[in-house]
Amino acid sequence: MSEVPRAHRPERQEPVRALPPAPPPELTDVRSATPPILRASHLAPVIRRLASISALAAIDAVGITAGLFVSLVLREVYYGRNLRWGSLWQAETDWLPFLILVTLLVFAQGNLYTERERRPGLGRVVSSLLLVVLVTLAFGLGTGHRFSTYGLAPTAFVLTAALISLLRGSYDALTGNLLRRVGVRRRALLVGAGDHLTHLHEMLGQGRRGIDYEFVGVLAPEPDGLDLPLLGDLKALPRVLATQRVDEVILADSEFDERELLETVEQAHRRGVKVKIAPKTTELLVQRADYVPGQSVPLFEVHSPVFAGGEWVLKRTFDLVVSAAVLVAGLPLWLLIAAGVTLTSPGPVLYRDRRIGLGEREFDMLKFRTMYADAAEHQPYLERENEASGPLFKMRRDPRVTPVGSLLRRFSLDEVPQLFNVLRGQMSLVGPRPLPLRDYEQLEDWHRKRYNVLPGVTGLWQISGRSNLGFDDLVRLDFYYLENWSLWMDIAILVKTIPAVLAGRGAY
Repeated sequence: MSEVPRAHRPERQEPVRALPPAPPPELTDVRSATPPILRASHLAPVIRRLASISALAAIDAVGITAGLFVSLVLREVYYGRNLRWGSLWQAETDWLPFLILVTLLVFAQGNLYTERERRPGLGRVVSSLLLVVLVTLAFGLGTGHRFSTYGLAPTAFVLTAALISLLRGSYDALTGNLLRRVGVRRRALLVGAGDHLTHLHEMLGQGRRGIDYEFVGVLAPEPDGLDLPLLGDLKALPRVLATQRVDEVILADSEFDERELLETVEQAHRRGVKVKIAPKTTELLVQRADYVPGQSVPLFEVHSPVFAGGEWVLKRTFDLVVSAAVLVAGLPLWLLIAAGVTLTSPGPVLYRDRRIGLGEREFDMLKFRTMYADAAEHQPYLERENEASGPLFKMRRDPRVTPVGSLLRRFSLDEVPQLFNVLRGQMSLVGPRPLPLRDYEQLEDWHRKRYNVLPGVTGLWQISGRSNLGFDDLVRLDFYYLENWSLWMDIAILVKTIPAVLAGRGAY
């Protein structure tokens, strides 16, 4: 029998630091959360980043200015001309604004304004300045400018590269020492088990390029000799993140299975906490990730979805306006449908279907009734006729559907009353479709990430095949939507829903 991984072995009775009780979870759409850039705990790092970018941009501008001016002076000396400082400065200012703008744009594209630990060094500065020279020469020739000498460009290139590299190196050294003196630290939580975690702690503790780490503690089944507070095992992660200030979660990748990693990353990103993974050496040969340079050990950062609080306000406003407009504009049709439902079968016009929505809470999703009133009683007898995979229940020819209901389902008109759910804040126009209780009870834990956002009247399910898709494909679509959400993506889905509904693809 193969050995059980250390991360899964039963815990020994080791002392674990007591944590205060976690605050109750808030029932809110993850997209409505305050963006990390606006959170109080994130303001200091944001201010440092803006100050760093401004300082580096000023350094580069000074380097360009000084390098070009000295090159002009050397040209005059080489040709034996009298130095006229006013004329030299006028000659420089003719090109200086253009040069500074191009340099800043090229440097930004070359990641020369990123975080300290990610920022490239001298090689990228030189290659970026070479591109600036080529762009400048091409622009001058294209606009008909006549260069008096072409020796100025290589001279300015060499001097500017030397000055900017010297100034940037001095800046990094001075600010690095300053950050250490004032006690700026990046609070990190280590997660894992075994020798890999011990080695990770030792190597990261030896220092890193940029801000040093302050280790909050460790989540592990057992201490394993680590000189850090043991805060529990992996299950304690939500409580630790809720009660401790953590900037980064650093994972020893080899100690967890895929689902544990996904859940850990999800918990951290919901709190706006960065996640970095330290794989084994052999894993570096087969995995693709975003490498973070400048560390004592290889670290790969897992990027989080965008927390777009501002876009969420626009989305909610859009939901309210569009829902109200559709309900009012289509009122005659909705009344006609209501009459058809009432006259063709006994029972209420609207059907209140218990669904699972935001935060895995139940709510009544409204629909025009498309089945006979006693449809729920026949559900157990039809389970063996289910044509859908996974937790879903679908039948192409469900005997419980009324003739009018069949027509409404084909064109999704039975979904219109859900606009009232949108107005109530229980749903959104676009989002993962809410599942019935019967389907929800069959979900696995890793599926439940879809309940971090409001359920939708329509979504990627509807425009990508609807009921023709298997459940695994539907879950993948939900996860894609969550990871790539934007207001424009919602609008695109709404637009594509119209032809999908008119064609009746996969609807039954």
